[in-house]
Amino acid sequence: MSAESRRHWVRWFVDYSALAIFLVAFFVTGRDLTKATWALVAGSALALVVGIAVERRVAPFPAIAGGAALVFGGLTLVFDDPRFLKIKPTVMNGIFGLALLVGLAMRKNPLKLILGDSLRMPDEIWRRLTVRYALMFLALAALNEAVWRTQSDSVWVLFRFPGLSILMVLFTFSQLPLLMRYMKAEDLPPPPTE
Repeated sequence: MSAESRRHWVRWFVDYSALAIFLVAFFVTGRDLTKATWALVAGSALALVVGIAVERRVAPFPAIAGGAALVFGGLTLVFDDPRFLKIKPTVMNGIFGLALLVGLAMRKNPLKLILGDSLRMPDEIWRRLTVRYALMFLALAALNEAVWRTQSDSVWVLFRFPGLSILMVLFTFSQLPLLMRYMKAEDLPPPPTE
């Protein structure tokens, strides 16, 4: 396995393992959110340690997500109140959405700062894409509120993972027509050889 392939798998592990562990623990423990929260906290800590050990650095987004899981999971366990865990996606998506909008208001473009090396686009397109992502994050925050307040724990857990991840992937795919207009031929992956 090449170093690049190994890094890809480690990144996947760091990004999704804690949520997968949480999902499995929830259903294995008879839909017990407290026990599943213990698994989420342990899985988040493990994912951060693996990421640091393999990549020799703390990647910002997994650190933020893992840190938030530890904080909100810890609050859930300390106060024995699953609402802390349930509002984590609301708070985090709300922060991401607002951060993008505040960045634009300050005449900065956080999305371009993060992805600028991988995509070359005019500033107006970066602004449009940033607004779209900000609105998507705010919509996901509102949707999380609606789901956890009106649905069973089982529905919310499945919405949390894989539901939110699937919605983010679908949204990103919906932005491909905009991005494809600005990708150059040398930026595209080579065609398959077989």
